Amino acid sequence: QVQLVESGGGLVQPGGSLRLACAASGITFSPSVMGWYRQAPGKQRELVAIINNDSSTNYADSVKGRFTISRDNAKNTVYLQMNSLKPDDTADYYCNVWWPGLEYWGQGTQVTVST
Repeated sequence: QVQLVESGGGLVQPGGSLRLACAASGITFSPSVMGWYRQAPGKQRELVAIINNDSSTNYADSVKGRFTISRDNAKNTVYLQMNSLKPDDTADYYCNVWWPGLEYWGQGTQVTVST
């Protein structure tokens, strides 16, 4: 069955960097869209970044200029490079893969930005 495994989360100081990775297994066709979402305590889940099959991207205003999403279709993996991290970036980050009519979610990985 389809499985999405996330890695790269952890504790980092403000201004630091992390790179998240999400590897999808058990899929036959490359996802039309791969993306990252996050949810902080007491807040709604929000879209962070998405990348389409043509490599076009879209970012939340709050992360533009700081985060970069990329994908490796040969490895069925999507990455999120997170630079200049702020305390407000603290959240659980979830990977998503999407085709028309079908989507899957990762288990989530925790990112904490704090001194």
